[in-house]
Amino acid sequence: MSGKALANPDRDRGSLSESDERRLARAAAAFGRLKLTPEQLRAFPNTPGSDEEPWDVMLTLLAKDEHTALEELSDRTGLPFLPDPRLEESAARFYELVPPDIARLHHIAGLEQVGEPGSHAMIVATAQPMQPSVFQMLEERLGMPVRLALSPRGAVAGLINRGYEQQQDLVTEIVDEMPLDESAIASAAGSIGQGNDLLALARQTPVIRLVNMILFEAIRRRASDVHIHPEENRLVIRFRVDGMLVDAFSPPTSLASAISSRIKVMTELDIANRHSPQDGYTSVRVGSRKIDIRLSVIPTVYGERLVMRLLDQSQTQLNLDQIGMSDAMQAKLMDVVDRPNGMLLVTGPTGSGKTTTLYASLQKIDRKTRNVMTIEDPVEYHLEGISQMQVNPKRNVTFATGLRALLRQDPDVILVGEIRDAETAQLAIQASLTGHFVLATLHTNDAPGAIPRLLDIGLEPFLITSSLLGVLAQRLVRRTCHTCNGTGFETTDIGDKRRCDACLGTGYRGRLAVYELMEMTDTLRRLTAENADGVTLYEAAVDAGFEPMREDAMRKVAEGLTDQAEVYRVLH
Repeated sequence: MSGKALANPDRDRGSLSESDERRLARAAAAFGRLKLTPEQLRAFPNTPGSDEEPWDVMLTLLAKDEHTALEELSDRTGLPFLPDPRLEESAARFYELVPPDIARLHHIAGLEQVGEPGSHAMIVATAQPMQPSVFQMLEERLGMPVRLALSPRGAVAGLINRGYEQQQDLVTEIVDEMPLDESAIASAAGSIGQGNDLLALARQTPVIRLVNMILFEAIRRRASDVHIHPEENRLVIRFRVDGMLVDAFSPPTSLASAISSRIKVMTELDIANRHSPQDGYTSVRVGSRKIDIRLSVIPTVYGERLVMRLLDQSQTQLNLDQIGMSDAMQAKLMDVVDRPNGMLLVTGPTGSGKTTTLYASLQKIDRKTRNVMTIEDPVEYHLEGISQMQVNPKRNVTFATGLRALLRQDPDVILVGEIRDAETAQLAIQASLTGHFVLATLHTNDAPGAIPRLLDIGLEPFLITSSLLGVLAQRLVRRTCHTCNGTGFETTDIGDKRRCDACLGTGYRGRLAVYELMEMTDTLRRLTAENADGVTLYEAAVDAGFEPMREDAMRKVAEGLTDQAEVYRVLH
């Protein structure tokens, strides 16, 4: 099998250097039962094409048609022969992970995924059975064993066409690209043509490949956001990894319009509108993982700035243990969440994991006996057993109007994505006072500061004292990498420089939350009614046993989950 026929020419370079004797032995082992004569077996390695198309050469030597030869091979090897194979939906993984040009080149098509979780296998129809290196490559791409079925070339071609047509109908396909580097960008830049037709530009194969490679590299590095930022003399692509922005690439500025147009086409935005902000949404598949992408585009003096928020549903952690909440804190939190009515606020800056904590709390609620409903902007997680409403100002669905509608749906638990104004706050409070349990987020620096914030919004003190049960504040800190124990393997010793692949040399991998939970007491209610300031409320909370966030953070430092430098960076 020629190495040039594979996606990665270096992967099977060894097959090119096999001796004729080894290829002859392989041919005899695989096809000896097809009654090749000794003369035919000896002639095989010297026949033109035996290296690249061994099965076709074998058919020529046997003087048999393809259908008959496949039937005989099936009888003598036990491999199933399927003259008219059927495509099953479970084969989607094949068409997600194997590029169509490879499938067509090697006459292979996924039929069906079989087996139980943890022991899956992919049944693959092939019209070229004598290509073991290709089947090995398939197993590596699919991450599972491959079972072969024999089918004529025309039937396999039909399967390939149907499989990739169905895949393109689902979501944009991102194939398993090689990691992006400057040489790959330079190669793509040289292949991208110029022109004024933005739609034609966005559909050029080199542009599609370049954007796919950028997204694949962002997902490989576990980025939550991709920033595409045009400057006066350069185009900068940055990834946000574990909350930190890092420069990833700096492509030529000439690629800015091509990249922007392609991403706009993916998210169904107006590619001709380059002078006003736009927001879009799409989903892509990388292997078996579905990635939701939310795009924000704004015009700047040097061109369009794009930010893509990436949400990998398969990597979402909706468990209070996994996101770093201690057992003692969980017990206090769930004591509040299990109340039949009242309100719990989760506070913190944007991107501090508030929504994740709320959904992790909802996971513990009995959703069979309690009607759980949410109003969010946007809906980030999908949880079984709850009804979720998306804010849509263009259709007059705001937090306030949506919350009014939810209250007519007989809810027991309501999650309000964010309290932004007095009307939403008033409705949330009223809901908590009329037999509903309300969870909501609010932007404040600490838990005691939530009360002055609600007063500042315009709520009456007596409404807060009657409904508020507690306030949970949180921040996200980076986890110490356990592979390299936070060192990143970086060293200054000459000749001994290494980099930890797990954390890309940063010393951190992933994040966890640090918390503080303030439960309302009679003293805090009295001070709230007196319009006390944040400092007075903070001191009263501490006197009642409130533990500031720093104490939770330092416990996690002692446990080796993070380090003091990271705590200082986040909490100062």
